Amino acid sequence: MSDVQVRANRLRRPSWHDPRLVVGVLVVLLSVVVGARVMAGADTTVPVYAAAGTFASGHVLGESDVRVVRVRLDGGTAGYLSARRPLPQGLVLARPVGAGELLPEAALGAPASLTRRPVSVPLPPPVPVGLRAGAAVDLWSSAKQTSDGATGYRPPERIAASAEVYAVTAARPGLGAASGDAVEVLLDDRQVRAVLDALANGAKIAVVPAPGGIPAALGDQVVGG
Repeated sequence: MSDVQVRANRLRRPSWHDPRLVVGVLVVLLSVVVGARVMAGADTTVPVYAAAGTFASGHVLGESDVRVVRVRLDGGTAGYLSARRPLPQGLVLARPVGAGELLPEAALGAPASLTRRPVSVPLPPPVPVGLRAGAAVDLWSSAKQTSDGATGYRPPERIAASAEVYAVTAARPGLGAASGDAVEVLLDDRQVRAVLDALANGAKIAVVPAPGGIPAALGDQVVGG
């Protein structure tokens, strides 16, 4: 065969009868099918609810309090609130959650399941730096006492340890002394009795942040102004 005929054969347009073309097309189709299956198998993410903000224990969750995120299913997401179904109504937080945190089912419950109640305690100035919802504080009480006609106070005693802050209310100007700063603290029945007794008897109550009790990542939850 001459060189001219060899070059002519090389430049000839391939046809469907050419086995090389058929094999090439099959290889491309097989690659597409395999790639699609690999991509489908790699999508192991599931939708779950995450907190849209920072919320304290006792907060009633609403639609605006959550957002849907997709996370990879590695066996550790089974305990989180699935977003494949509507958000249940009336759920309350049993512990504080931070913005962006996935919502564990164990941290949610009905209002009747809560064993602590918010109690408002006046905050004499200055307000502890960084005091906000979700922080842990100790409450100390100095009971009033009268001796020889003079009124004084006994040494302070701790009446609540590592209590969770529910909310901080800032003073509102122009409404008198009764509108000073205050903090709402979640307390159990025993602590509620101790705090209410101290307030009723004119004791001085100090709110002291517990060691490591003010997370830096929590956003301010201060109301009023």
